[in-house]
Amino acid sequence: MTLATPEHDGPLLYCVPDAMRFLSIKSKNTIYDLMRTGRLRSVKEGRARKIPASALHEYIALLEREAGEQQ
Repeated sequence: MTLATPEHDGPLLYCVPDAMRFLSIKSKNTIYDLMRTGRLRSVKEGRARKIPASALHEYIALLEREAGEQQ
């Protein structure tokens, strides 16, 4: 079941394969490295790691800031 809020239409928590598709990242190891280094927040749900939708948007904003600093 997908929960929606007025400000967000999609899922609130993404599994690693879904986060990979959302971010267009081809390797699950890259996602796990981002979580391990703290660049991508995650939460534990049972034995699985889930990535909140807000964390995906924060990571994209981080990439945009870093790209702006390099120019």
